[in-house]
Amino acid sequence: MQETAKAAAELSTLGLMAIAAAAIAVLLILIIRVRLHPFFALVIVSIATALATGISVADLLPTLLDGFGTTLGNVALLIGFGAVLGRLVAVSGGARVLADTLIRLFGRERAPLGLSIACLLFGFPIFLDAAFVVMLPVIYSVARELKASLLLYGLPAAGAFLVMHALMPPHPGPVAAAVFLEADIGQVLFVALLVALPTWYVMGYRLSLALAKRTPFQPVPDFMGSDSAEVPTAKRPAFTTVLLVLLLPLALIFLNTGLSTLVQSGALDGDNPLVAALMLIGETPIALLISTCIAMWLLVLRHRERGAMESINEIVEQALSPVCSIILITGAGGMFGGVLTASGIGDALAESLQALGLPVIVAGYVIAAVIRIAQGSATVAGTTAAGIMAPVVLGDASLAGLPAACVTVAIVAGAIGYSHVNDSGFWLVGRFLGVDTQTMLKTWTLVSIGISLMAFGLAWLAFSLL
Repeated sequence: MQETAKAAAELSTLGLMAIAAAAIAVLLILIIRVRLHPFFALVIVSIATALATGISVADLLPTLLDGFGTTLGNVALLIGFGAVLGRLVAVSGGARVLADTLIRLFGRERAPLGLSIACLLFGFPIFLDAAFVVMLPVIYSVARELKASLLLYGLPAAGAFLVMHALMPPHPGPVAAAVFLEADIGQVLFVALLVALPTWYVMGYRLSLALAKRTPFQPVPDFMGSDSAEVPTAKRPAFTTVLLVLLLPLALIFLNTGLSTLVQSGALDGDNPLVAALMLIGETPIALLISTCIAMWLLVLRHRERGAMESINEIVEQALSPVCSIILITGAGGMFGGVLTASGIGDALAESLQALGLPVIVAGYVIAAVIRIAQGSATVAGTTAAGIMAPVVLGDASLAGLPAACVTVAIVAGAIGYSHVNDSGFWLVGRFLGVDTQTMLKTWTLVSIGISLMAFGLAWLAFSLL
């Protein structure tokens, strides 16, 4: 009797794992072969997976909406505020100020380092593709002025953006993964910074520079465009203002994390009104809202020019329009993750990982990397892998806190690497740097692999030391 029950349980686990594998395969086929938009692909696969695993028709819609709504409630504000903050810095000329100041401080010979640091800072609130396009006029002008190959400046700049886009909230991958794994955003930021800084210097900067030097001279293309290039020098913000705007949300989020830790340890009284107020302004959505409003004032409104509010509204519209698709894809990823949890696939995966002896953090990285290689989208890879791993992580109390933050960083490290011809970022960077596909595979693809592996290695090291 016991053997029959055990065999049935094993069959059930194998069946659930087979359904999960089929769901991921269908998802990849829909995105890669059929070229269906990832939002629709995720919704369709979520419905099919739910029905295949026995979720009743009556429970189907509530299950789908629960995962979708929970994810959007946590992610939409962060991505939206981050996009607006980055756009404000861009259109005000702040990106140009940031780059020019750091290049002046580092000198002509170390201009690639100064430019890469500028991109590292500017890449905190703004997505890779938008940030790279905004900084292009700066990269072009530096390469022309110093009469050097464009790749010496463009590749380290793109590497810095890739590191920030991969690892740091409020970018969609880290935010969505943190939501799925119930990791504290402040702790994810802390781990991500520890991982990102050495990863940027070794892989994003040093490796990029070495590969650029080995590549034949690349002239600056004739095309360029950026809002920041049109801002007169007299109207650009001060370097300290730009730095304040970019670092303020980090400071507020870390304030919340520090106070939360002290309250949990009993060193502070959580009912104290002052402590509660400080913790509130450090909550990630509130911190980004405050920082964005301050950026509106410092970068646009304080000049008191006619039509300033209309300009703000236009900036907000321009910032939010491109991220709507990303927000919906992230929400659909949450829907898929919710189905995997409700159906019991997550528990089946946990049992399988335990039987194989594969560490959770390694499994998360491998799943994210495989999906990324297969279909190209870092957002889809990160959200899908995090949804798959969520039941495993949440079911183990020992993974709560910093371990969950390390797993989050490992997953997004897998989701951002291995960029090749099915990745839109691959073509965007290659087009604007004016290099052919073969050169991109020898440079950009290697940089993305290096960033992915080193970030994962450092996250695994931190995980092992906890």
